[in-house]
Amino acid sequence: MATDLPALHTAAQSTASAKAWRLAGIGAGALVYVFLSLPVLVIFLSAFSPEAYPQFPPQQFSLRWFYAFFENPAWLRALEVSAWLLLIATPVTTLLGTTAAYALARLDFPGRSVIQAFVLSPLIIPQVVLGIALLYVLTGAGMAGSLLGLAAGHIVVALPYAVRTVSVSLASMDRRLETASMNLGATPAYTFRHVTLPLIKPGIVAGAVFAAVTSFGEVSVSLFLTAPGTVSMPVRIFTYIDQTFDPVVNAVSAIFIVLAVLALVLIERTIRLTKAM
Repeated sequence: MATDLPALHTAAQSTASAKAWRLAGIGAGALVYVFLSLPVLVIFLSAFSPEAYPQFPPQQFSLRWFYAFFENPAWLRALEVSAWLLLIATPVTTLLGTTAAYALARLDFPGRSVIQAFVLSPLIIPQVVLGIALLYVLTGAGMAGSLLGLAAGHIVVALPYAVRTVSVSLASMDRRLETASMNLGATPAYTFRHVTLPLIKPGIVAGAVFAAVTSFGEVSVSLFLTAPGTVSMPVRIFTYIDQTFDPVVNAVSAIFIVLAVLALVLIERTIRLTKAM
Protein backbone atom coordinates (compact mmCIF):
# COMPACT_ATOMS: atom_id res chain seq x y z
CA MET A 1 0.00 0.00 0.00
CA ALA A 2 2.87 2.32 0.83
CA THR A 3 4.28 1.95 -2.65
CA ASP A 4 1.02 3.35 -4.10
CA LEU A 5 1.21 6.64 -2.18
CA PRO A 6 3.78 8.33 -4.48
CA ALA A 7 1.73 7.36 -7.52
CA LEU A 8 -1.45 8.75 -5.94
CA HIS A 9 0.40 11.93 -5.00
CA THR A 10 1.69 12.34 -8.57
CA ALA A 11 -1.79 11.76 -10.00
CA ALA A 12 -3.26 14.35 -7.63
CA GLN A 13 -0.59 16.86 -8.65
CA SER A 14 -1.30 16.19 -12.34
CA THR A 15 -5.04 16.70 -11.79
CA ALA A 16 -4.45 19.93 -9.89
CA SER A 17 -2.07 21.15 -12.59
CA ALA A 18 -4.61 20.34 -15.33
CA LYS A 19 -7.31 22.23 -13.43
CA ALA A 20 -4.98 25.21 -12.97
CA TRP A 21 -4.16 25.31 -16.68
CA ARG A 22 -7.86 24.99 -17.53
CA LEU A 23 -8.75 27.90 -15.25
CA ALA A 24 -5.89 29.93 -16.69
CA GLY A 25 -7.19 29.24 -20.20
CA ILE A 26 -10.71 30.27 -19.22
CA GLY A 27 -9.37 33.45 -17.61
CA ALA A 28 -7.28 34.33 -20.67
CA GLY A 29 -10.28 33.74 -22.95
CA ALA A 30 -12.44 35.94 -20.72
CA LEU A 31 -9.84 38.73 -20.87
CA VAL A 32 -9.77 38.51 -24.67
CA TYR A 33 -13.56 38.78 -24.84
CA VAL A 34 -13.53 41.75 -22.45
CA PHE A 35 -10.79 43.43 -24.52
CA LEU A 36 -12.83 42.97 -27.71
CA SER A 37 -16.12 44.05 -26.11
CA LEU A 38 -14.93 47.23 -24.40
CA PRO A 39 -14.69 49.40 -27.57
CA VAL A 40 -18.17 48.24 -28.64
CA LEU A 41 -19.53 49.07 -25.18
CA VAL A 42 -17.92 52.52 -25.18
CA ILE A 43 -19.29 53.36 -28.64
CA PHE A 44 -22.75 52.02 -27.81
CA LEU A 45 -23.15 53.90 -24.52
CA SER A 46 -21.65 57.17 -25.77
CA ALA A 47 -24.26 57.22 -28.54
CA PHE A 48 -26.86 58.08 -25.89
CA SER A 49 -25.03 61.16 -24.65
CA PRO A 50 -26.88 64.47 -25.28
CA GLU A 51 -23.62 66.41 -25.47
CA ALA A 52 -22.24 67.72 -28.76
CA TYR A 53 -19.12 65.58 -28.38
CA PRO A 54 -18.66 61.91 -27.51
CA GLN A 55 -18.79 61.35 -23.76
CA PHE A 56 -18.21 58.16 -21.80
CA PRO A 57 -19.79 57.34 -19.54
CA PRO A 58 -22.72 59.60 -20.50
CA GLN A 59 -23.98 61.82 -17.72
CA GLN A 60 -27.49 61.74 -19.16
CA PHE A 61 -29.26 59.53 -21.66
CA SER A 62 -30.81 60.99 -24.81
CA LEU A 63 -31.91 59.88 -28.28
CA ARG A 64 -30.81 63.18 -29.80
CA TRP A 65 -28.23 61.69 -32.16
CA PHE A 66 -30.50 58.88 -33.29
CA TYR A 67 -33.07 61.48 -34.34
CA ALA A 68 -30.28 63.41 -36.09
CA PHE A 69 -29.40 60.29 -38.07
CA PHE A 70 -32.94 59.57 -39.25
CA GLU A 71 -33.58 63.25 -40.07
CA ASN A 72 -30.47 63.59 -42.25
CA PRO A 73 -31.11 62.71 -45.94
CA ALA A 74 -27.41 62.06 -46.57
CA TRP A 75 -27.27 59.34 -43.92
CA LEU A 76 -30.48 57.75 -45.14
CA ARG A 77 -29.23 57.79 -48.74
CA ALA A 78 -25.98 56.10 -47.66
CA LEU A 79 -28.02 53.47 -45.81
CA GLU A 80 -30.12 52.89 -48.93
CA VAL A 81 -27.01 52.48 -51.12
CA SER A 82 -25.48 50.00 -48.68
CA ALA A 83 -28.72 48.02 -48.55
CA TRP A 84 -28.86 47.79 -52.35
CA LEU A 85 -25.21 46.75 -52.48
CA LEU A 86 -25.91 44.05 -49.91
CA LEU A 87 -28.87 42.74 -51.90
CA ILE A 88 -26.89 42.69 -55.15
CA ALA A 89 -23.44 41.58 -54.02
CA THR A 90 -24.40 38.81 -51.57
CA PRO A 91 -26.42 36.49 -53.87
CA VAL A 92 -24.20 37.11 -56.90
CA THR A 93 -21.03 36.46 -54.90
CA THR A 94 -22.53 33.32 -53.35
CA LEU A 95 -23.58 31.97 -56.75
CA LEU A 96 -20.26 32.75 -58.44
CA GLY A 97 -18.25 31.48 -55.46
CA THR A 98 -20.14 28.19 -55.30
CA THR A 99 -19.80 27.65 -59.05
CA ALA A 100 -16.10 28.51 -59.08
CA ALA A 101 -15.34 26.35 -56.04
CA TYR A 102 -17.16 23.37 -57.53
CA ALA A 103 -15.38 23.74 -60.87
CA LEU A 104 -11.96 24.05 -59.23
CA ALA A 105 -12.61 21.06 -56.96
CA ARG A 106 -14.24 18.67 -59.42
CA LEU A 107 -12.88 19.52 -62.86
CA ASP A 108 -9.40 18.81 -64.13
CA PHE A 109 -8.35 21.24 -66.85
CA PRO A 110 -5.15 23.01 -67.93
CA GLY A 111 -4.36 26.14 -65.95
CA ARG A 112 -6.59 25.27 -63.00
CA SER A 113 -3.99 26.38 -60.44
CA VAL A 114 -3.53 29.68 -62.29
CA ILE A 115 -7.27 30.35 -62.32
CA GLN A 116 -7.52 29.45 -58.63
CA ALA A 117 -4.73 31.88 -57.79
CA PHE A 118 -6.41 34.55 -59.89
CA VAL A 119 -9.76 34.07 -58.12
CA LEU A 120 -8.12 34.27 -54.69
CA SER A 121 -5.76 37.13 -55.59
CA PRO A 122 -7.92 39.90 -54.04
CA LEU A 123 -6.93 38.44 -50.65
CA ILE A 124 -3.28 39.37 -51.16
CA ILE A 125 -3.45 42.38 -53.48
CA PRO A 126 -3.39 45.67 -51.52
CA GLN A 127 -6.83 47.21 -51.40
CA VAL A 128 -5.56 50.54 -52.75
CA VAL A 129 -4.06 48.84 -55.80
CA LEU A 130 -7.27 46.86 -56.32
CA GLY A 131 -9.37 50.01 -56.02
CA ILE A 132 -7.28 51.89 -58.59
CA ALA A 133 -7.38 48.94 -61.01
CA LEU A 134 -11.17 48.65 -60.68
CA LEU A 135 -11.52 52.40 -61.19
CA TYR A 136 -9.65 52.18 -64.52
CA VAL A 137 -11.62 49.15 -65.67
CA LEU A 138 -15.03 50.51 -64.70
CA THR A 139 -14.24 53.93 -66.16
CA GLY A 140 -13.42 52.29 -69.49
CA ALA A 141 -16.71 50.35 -69.29
CA GLY A 142 -18.68 53.50 -68.44
CA MET A 143 -19.70 52.13 -65.02
CA ALA A 144 -17.55 54.26 -62.72
CA GLY A 145 -19.61 55.92 -60.01
CA SER A 146 -22.68 53.78 -60.69
CA LEU A 147 -24.34 51.43 -58.23
CA LEU A 148 -23.66 48.44 -60.47
CA GLY A 149 -20.00 49.38 -60.76
CA LEU A 150 -19.73 49.66 -56.98
CA ALA A 151 -21.47 46.30 -56.61
CA ALA A 152 -19.01 44.77 -59.09
CA GLY A 153 -16.13 46.00 -56.94
CA HIS A 154 -17.70 44.49 -53.83
CA ILE A 155 -18.20 41.17 -55.62
CA VAL A 156 -14.53 41.08 -56.62
CA VAL A 157 -13.46 41.74 -53.03
CA ALA A 158 -15.89 39.25 -51.44
CA LEU A 159 -15.58 36.43 -54.00
CA PRO A 160 -12.46 34.78 -52.51
CA TYR A 161 -14.20 34.30 -49.15
CA ALA A 162 -17.11 32.49 -50.77
CA VAL A 163 -14.79 30.34 -52.85
CA ARG A 164 -12.69 29.35 -49.83
CA THR A 165 -15.61 28.40 -47.58
CA VAL A 166 -17.35 26.33 -50.27
CA SER A 167 -14.02 24.70 -51.21
CA VAL A 168 -13.55 23.59 -47.60
CA SER A 169 -17.01 21.97 -47.60
CA LEU A 170 -16.30 20.23 -50.91
CA ALA A 171 -12.95 18.95 -49.66
CA SER A 172 -14.45 17.54 -46.45
CA MET A 173 -17.44 15.77 -48.02
CA ASP A 174 -17.34 12.08 -48.93
CA ARG A 175 -17.24 11.86 -52.74
CA ARG A 176 -18.36 8.25 -52.57
CA LEU A 177 -21.88 9.55 -51.91
CA GLU A 178 -21.88 11.24 -55.31
CA THR A 179 -20.50 8.11 -56.95
CA ALA A 180 -23.16 5.96 -55.29
CA SER A 181 -25.91 8.30 -56.46
CA MET A 182 -24.77 8.14 -60.08
CA ASN A 183 -24.23 4.38 -59.90
CA LEU A 184 -27.88 4.07 -58.90
CA GLY A 185 -28.92 5.86 -62.09
CA ALA A 186 -29.05 9.50 -61.03
CA THR A 187 -27.89 12.09 -63.52
CA PRO A 188 -25.00 14.44 -62.61
CA ALA A 189 -27.47 17.34 -62.34
CA TYR A 190 -29.76 15.36 -60.03
CA THR A 191 -26.79 14.27 -57.92
CA PHE A 192 -25.54 17.82 -57.61
CA ARG A 193 -28.94 19.12 -56.59
CA HIS A 194 -29.99 16.38 -54.16
CA VAL A 195 -26.65 15.09 -52.83
CA THR A 196 -23.86 17.64 -53.25
CA LEU A 197 -25.75 20.84 -52.48
CA PRO A 198 -27.23 19.63 -49.15
CA LEU A 199 -23.79 18.43 -48.05
CA ILE A 200 -22.00 21.69 -48.89
CA LYS A 201 -24.84 23.92 -47.66
CA PRO A 202 -22.90 24.96 -44.51
CA GLY A 203 -20.05 26.25 -46.68
CA ILE A 204 -22.46 28.11 -48.96
CA VAL A 205 -24.18 29.74 -45.98
CA ALA A 206 -20.85 30.72 -44.45
CA GLY A 207 -19.72 32.14 -47.79
CA ALA A 208 -22.91 34.20 -48.05
CA VAL A 209 -22.37 35.56 -44.54
CA PHE A 210 -18.76 36.47 -45.31
CA ALA A 211 -19.84 38.11 -48.57
CA ALA A 212 -22.52 40.17 -46.82
CA VAL A 213 -20.18 41.30 -44.04
CA THR A 214 -17.39 42.13 -46.49
CA SER A 215 -19.71 44.07 -48.78
CA PHE A 216 -21.37 46.04 -46.01
CA GLY A 217 -18.06 47.02 -44.39
CA GLU A 218 -16.00 47.67 -47.52
CA VAL A 219 -14.25 51.07 -47.45
CA SER A 220 -10.91 50.98 -49.29
CA VAL A 221 -12.17 49.94 -52.72
CA SER A 222 -15.45 51.83 -52.34
CA LEU A 223 -13.58 55.13 -51.91
CA PHE A 224 -12.34 54.84 -55.51
CA LEU A 225 -15.66 53.77 -57.01
CA THR A 226 -18.24 56.01 -55.33
CA ALA A 227 -19.89 59.09 -56.76
CA PRO A 228 -21.97 61.74 -54.94
CA GLY A 229 -25.11 59.68 -55.51
CA THR A 230 -23.65 56.29 -54.60
CA VAL A 231 -21.90 56.89 -51.28
CA SER A 232 -22.17 53.78 -49.11
CA MET A 233 -22.51 53.85 -45.34
CA PRO A 234 -18.86 52.98 -44.51
CA VAL A 235 -17.62 55.65 -46.94
CA ARG A 236 -20.07 58.16 -45.47
CA ILE A 237 -18.79 57.41 -41.96
CA PHE A 238 -15.17 57.65 -43.11
CA THR A 239 -15.62 61.02 -44.79
CA TYR A 240 -17.85 62.33 -41.99
CA ILE A 241 -15.34 61.73 -39.20
CA ASP A 242 -12.65 63.25 -41.41
CA GLN A 243 -14.54 66.55 -41.34
CA THR A 244 -16.32 66.46 -37.98
CA PHE A 245 -16.93 64.06 -35.16
CA ASP A 246 -20.15 64.32 -33.24
CA PRO A 247 -22.00 61.42 -31.58
CA VAL A 248 -24.21 60.83 -34.65
CA VAL A 249 -21.45 58.45 -35.81
CA ASN A 250 -21.76 56.63 -32.50
CA ALA A 251 -25.52 56.44 -32.98
CA VAL A 252 -25.01 54.91 -36.43
CA SER A 253 -22.57 52.40 -34.94
CA ALA A 254 -25.01 51.53 -32.14
CA ILE A 255 -27.76 50.88 -34.68
CA PHE A 256 -25.57 48.51 -36.66
CA ILE A 257 -24.35 46.76 -33.53
CA VAL A 258 -27.96 45.95 -32.65
CA LEU A 259 -28.74 44.89 -36.22
CA ALA A 260 -25.66 42.66 -36.34
CA VAL A 261 -26.58 40.94 -33.07
CA LEU A 262 -30.17 40.40 -34.22
CA ALA A 263 -28.98 39.03 -37.56
CA LEU A 264 -26.59 36.60 -35.87
CA VAL A 265 -29.31 35.39 -33.49
CA LEU A 266 -31.75 34.94 -36.38
CA ILE A 267 -29.21 33.07 -38.51
CA GLU A 268 -28.20 30.85 -35.59
CA ARG A 269 -31.82 29.94 -34.84
CA THR A 270 -32.73 29.22 -38.46
CA ILE A 271 -29.68 27.77 -40.21
CA ARG A 272 -27.21 27.16 -37.40
CA LEU A 273 -24.34 29.48 -38.27
CA THR A 274 -22.00 27.75 -35.82
CA LYS A 275 -22.33 24.53 -37.81
CA ALA A 276 -21.82 26.45 -41.05
CA MET A 277 -18.61 27.97 -39.76
